[in-house]
Amino acid sequence: RWRHEGVELPVSVNLSAKTLAWPDLSDWIMSELAVRGLPHEALSVEVTETAAADLLDAVQLLSPLHEQGIRVSIDDFGTGYTSLAAIPYLPLDEIKVDMGFVKRSVTSPADEAILRSVRELAHRLGLTPVAEGVEDTAVAQLMVDIGFDLLQGYHFAKPLAEGALLDMVKAAAGRATPAAEVKAAGLAS
Repeated sequence: RWRHEGVELPVSVNLSAKTLAWPDLSDWIMSELAVRGLPHEALSVEVTETAAADLLDAVQLLSPLHEQGIRVSIDDFGTGYTSLAAIPYLPLDEIKVDMGFVKRSVTSPADEAILRSVRELAHRLGLTPVAEGVEDTAVAQLMVDIGFDLLQGYHFAKPLAEGALLDMVKAAAGRATPAAEVKAAGLAS
């Protein structure tokens, strides 16, 4: 429906531990994209560190999706049990830092240091670092200053009904702003 309205917006789907246990998960996802005529790039799948007992097994289950161009993300990074030694070998595109670190970073030098380290790690590994839980201008500006590639949170939009989301995306496309201006305004990095 969105594409028929001229909106090519990728969608992220969180996968639960129960869903990750499906042995044919990758095949099912690929067939659902094919039935709908959607390109693989239209989908990102997110796995929390705590969604499965063994994140390595969970993400490796998603390797076929990653190889087909579907983005794979670790969500709520920093709250689970991922070994840093495993990160370079996982089929990932993105690390989404848990909102607890982000929210506390304005007043906590320790949380800010963790965010800077995770952002650096992600960049050095060729991954996209995302700051979750950005709820005000001060936090948004700090995340831009730290160098996060993407910011997510209520500062930008609260959950919206489909019609309101499409209206917002279309309005934003109509007033497209060069990346340098957006960064200077503290809205993205």
